Amino acid sequence: QVQLVESGGGLVQAGGSLRLSCAASGRAFSTLVMGWFRQAPGEEREFVAAINKSGSTTYYADSVKGRFTVSRDNAKNTVYLQMNSLKPEDTAVYLCAATNGYGIRTLHREYDSWGQGTQVTVSS
Repeated sequence: QVQLVESGGGLVQAGGSLRLSCAASGRAFSTLVMGWFRQAPGEEREFVAAINKSGSTTYYADSVKGRFTVSRDNAKNTVYLQMNSLKPEDTAVYLCAATNGYGIRTLHREYDSWGQGTQVTVSS
C-alpha cells in the first residue's frame, strides 16, 4: 500500500487557478501509475486526469481538457494537478490515486491506494 497526501485546495473565483499536489510514500513512486479523481456531494466519483509512470503520457476527462494539466516529479515523489480557468462546476473534493501497472488508468476501481482528498471550491 502507498500513502498519499493531497494539498493545495481552497476557495477561488471562477476563472482562477489552483495547483494541487499529492505526495506519495511507502512504495517506489516511479513504479506507480497516478490519477486524479473528484467527487461532488451526492455525485459519483469522476475521473479527472492520469499520468503514466515516467510522466510521458497523460490523459484527461473531456470536461477538463485544455484547462487542467497533470505532471509528476519522480525525484520528489509528487504528482501535481494544475487547474486553470476554473468553473463553479469544478467544485468537488479532489482525490489522488495510485496503482502499479503500465500505461494509463481511468477507472476508479483500477486504483488500490487513495488519499483523503482536498476540497476545491470555485465561486461564481
